[in-house]
Amino acid sequence: METYTAMRHFADSWALLAMTLFFVGVVLFTFRPGGKKSAEDAASIPLKED
Repeated sequence: METYTAMRHFADSWALLAMTLFFVGVVLFTFRPGGKKSAEDAASIPLKED
């Protein structure tokens, strides 16, 4: 049961912090000032004719 307790404490503290930082990084990357052009290009891919 000691391994379970150690993993539980890790998940409750450091893993939660890592996931939160990853989420904030993804949000900042998505809304960065230079990303508008590439996002518009990617959004128009299904509408392009072959």
